[in-house]
Order: sequence, then structure tokens, then C-alpha cells
Amino acid sequence: MSWNHGLPFLPGNTFRDVTKSAFHRPQTLDFKNGYAFPHKPTVGVEQDPLLSEQLNQQEISEFSSTPDVSYGSFEQSVVEEFIPAYVALDKKVLRYYAYFCENIPFSAEEEFRVRPVVINYYLEDDTMSMVEPMVENSGMPQGKRVSRQRLPNNEHGQYYQWTDLNIGMDLEVYGFKYHITHCDAFTKKFLESEGFVLNDPEPMPQGKRRKNPQPSQPSAYTTPSQFDSSYQFLTMDPKVLRFFALWEDADSLFGENRPVTIQYYLADDTVGVSVVREPNSGRDPFPVLMHRLKLPKKIKPGSETFPSCVLEASTAEVDEYYSPKDFHVGQTIKLMGRRFLLYDCDGFTKEYYQKNHPDMAIKPSGVPKKTDLLQKRKDSQNLSDEDRCFILSYFLSDDMISIFEKPVPGIIGGQVLKKTHIPKPGSTADKPEFYSPADLAIGATVKVFSRRFVLTNADHFVLTYLESSARQIPCQTLDSLRQKLGVATANNQQADQNGDDVAEPSSLCEGRLDCLKSYSLPNK
Repeated sequence: MSWNHGLPFLPGNTFRDVTKSAFHRPQTLDFKNGYAFPHKPTVGVEQDPLLSEQLNQQEISEFSSTPDVSYGSFEQSVVEEFIPAYVALDKKVLRYYAYFCENIPFSAEEEFRVRPVVINYYLEDDTMSMVEPMVENSGMPQGKRVSRQRLPNNEHGQYYQWTDLNIGMDLEVYGFKYHITHCDAFTKKFLESEGFVLNDPEPMPQGKRRKNPQPSQPSAYTTPSQFDSSYQFLTMDPKVLRFFALWEDADSLFGENRPVTIQYYLADDTVGVSVVREPNSGRDPFPVLMHRLKLPKKIKPGSETFPSCVLEASTAEVDEYYSPKDFHVGQTIKLMGRRFLLYDCDGFTKEYYQKNHPDMAIKPSGVPKKTDLLQKRKDSQNLSDEDRCFILSYFLSDDMISIFEKPVPGIIGGQVLKKTHIPKPGSTADKPEFYSPADLAIGATVKVFSRRFVLTNADHFVLTYLESSARQIPCQTLDSLRQKLGVATANNQQADQNGDDVAEPSSLCEGRLDCLKSYSLPNK
């Protein structure tokens, strides 16, 4: 019981209750059977009973009861789900189309130029951006003019809102004045749904040109040239004529016919040649055979001694350059001293010739076969090959042939042809026919791609093996070997006539049928 009720709370007016000795907070957590569980406190500090414990059950019921009187029908209000603005207005953009005028002070033709822009207003965060549409070959820096940000409306720190934008108004941003002409369909629908009155759209104006002053004296008139290089560049810049050709380089030392692609650029009449890279060709990856340049077709008289191999010829020294009329599909063209066989072209090139040069017939011949290309060198003679000696090996396991050149003074020997199948002349790709041991007679000519080899000699193992398979080997082949080696016997001749096989030598049983060797020389 407190004794200082009614007295002011001042020093000397308070009395200590000597009956109270516990001033700790009551414990509300106990442990029972090893488990912690809370319980409701009944007393407070100084062990005074709590007010909730002093109230009886009737008093508690009076506080929690609701009045029985109601006014009208009771309807529970529905709480609407809250959706933030950045979710409701996400990816919703108002798009306006506008323009600004650019003064051209130092131009004799234009006073000002009209440049269109697109204004985007992002409803989710009230930011804006401005983009100028890109125009090809305009010569002006275009694209993004103002990055996405909040644009200031005045000097008081206020920003533009979507209610401040309308068609026909001027929008001043960072020193440039943009005039809004119209908007897209979504912007119009959104503004009308919000009750915003939208002005009528306006047309996009054109730039203003200067008036040419009348000259005081009549000036000389120069007839303009019919050829306009600027017009050619603007209309033909991305257009290229593409021809598929073969570089005929097989007549040179270690040369061959290689596939190339010839590009003729219509923008500036230049020509470039690139080599088609083939897998496992063994060549370095240098695809550019001739860089892009204008190729002179005819040099003016008196300028033939110009060192064209070192420097490019100037226009003053060239009478005529190569043009699309000089490229005929199906014919051979000579560029910079190299011969190219044009056998096909792409679809755009065919349409270009049909439209601009209908008199030129396009006759694609397809990719020439390798056997057809090799026949063009079949009759070539090289006197330096007389002293060259080769070893031709025929592998019985897979019917492949390899050729090795023996070193002689002045010639470094080595592998000439790796192990591969050699087709006979006249065989096709659909039904190939390869050389067999029956074709390897002394004095026979073996055509290996672009070279011809004459068989001049063989070792004894060749004759021994062929005699063991006399039924499959022609008599002419056996006789040529016997005559060369001088081992013809009556037993072998009798076996050949009867068609019986000669007894196999011991070497066949030992499994040493690995190759068939014969010496050969190229045909003169």
C-alpha cells in the first residue's frame, strides 16, 4: 500500500515501502521435463498484481462485446489489391514524333534543315528519351540525342509530366526546340482514356532552300557529265557482282587449278579476288589473292612502260578499265597476268545482267571436274623431266598407289604422291575405275592426275606375285615383265596357257604382300 497518494512527487514527499523487498521482473519462461515453455505473468515489478488479473470475467466480457444496434444492412468492404506504379505502367511508353530546325549558314543551297526525332515518355518513372532515326549515307551523326532521364521543365526544379506534352507544342530541351507533330496509336488511346484533349496532327515540314541570285553578267555554261560518281555510290554501295571461277595456274611450277571468288563492286567499279579455302589443303590461310582495286583493261599509247607491277596506274595513263561487260560466265578472263575461268555466278549477278545487259547470255557450266582440268595438261612436254626417276608403289591391301622420287643431282627427291586411289582416264565419279595390278605392264603409261608416268622396270617380287594370279593378269603384262627380267620359263608359259595358278612363293605365305614397286619416267 502506497502512503504518498495525493502528495506532490518532490524530494521529501516520498516514502519507502519497507514491506517490499523484491523489485525484479517476473520470470515468464520455465523448463518442464527438459522443454522450455512460456507462461503468462500474473504480477509486475515489486510483485504488484497486474490490472488484467484484477478484472473479473464479467468486466472482460463488457469490453469485448459489440452493440446490438445496427443501422442498415452490414456489408463487408472489399479491399482492393495495391499495385505499384512501376508494375502497372511497366513497358508503357508514350511516343511522339517531332522535329527541330538546324541552320546551315555556309551553304549555298539550304538555309535550314529539318531533322525529325522520336520522343519517348516512360510512364513508369516519368523519364524521357529522344532518338533521331538513322538515314543511310546522310553524312550527319544521328541516333540517340538525349538519353533516358527526367527532363527539367523550368528553373524551379520541376520536371516534365505526360500532361505537359501535346501535339503542336514546342518542347525546349537543352537549348534545342522540338516541335511535336503527331503521336502513335497507343499514345492517342491512352490520353483519350485519361480524358486528355489531344490536338490535331500536323504534317512534317521540308527544309528551305536559298534563292539563287540573278548574276549580273551571263556566266559560262558547262555541260554536266552524264556520269555521277556520287549517285553511283549512293545507289550501288551494297551491291556486288560475285563470280565463281578457277585460277588456271597448273602450268607453273608446283601450280594447280584453284577455286576462287571474284567480286566486282558496283559502287566504284573495283575488283577483288579471294581464294576459296579448302579443308586439309596444306596451305596457309591467306584468302586474299588480289586486293580491291580498279583494274586497267587498256593502257594509253606511250604509257606501256609504266611499272604496273610496282605501282598502280593512274587515270591519266589508263584508257579503259574493266567493267561488268567484260565478265562473261563460261569464258576465261585475264586479270593482272592471271587466267580465271568463270564457270558460275550468284543469283544477284544473274538478275543484274538480265536487267542491265540482256544481250549477254549467262551460261553456267558448273564446277569443272578435276579429271577435265587435268586433261588440259596431258600433252604438255617438259625436257627437264628426262633425267627424273620415280618409284611407283601399289599397295595390295587397299589398291592404293603412292609415288616417290629418287634424288638425282640437281633434283631433291621425296614423296610426290601420297597413298591414294588413282582413277583410270575416262572413268566418272559415279562409277570410278581405279588402276589394278593387271594394268601395270612394262612400257605402259600410268596417268596420275596431271602427270603421265611410263613404267620402265620392276623387281622380281612383282613378277612372282603376278604369276601366282595368272588367271586375273593379262598375258601381255606377264610377258612384258618376263622379257624385262629375263626369267621366262617353259613351266610358266604352260601354266599361263592352261590357266592354272603357279605355285605361290614362300614370301606370300609369310604375309609380306605390302606393295608393288616399279620404276617410271614421265612421258616426254
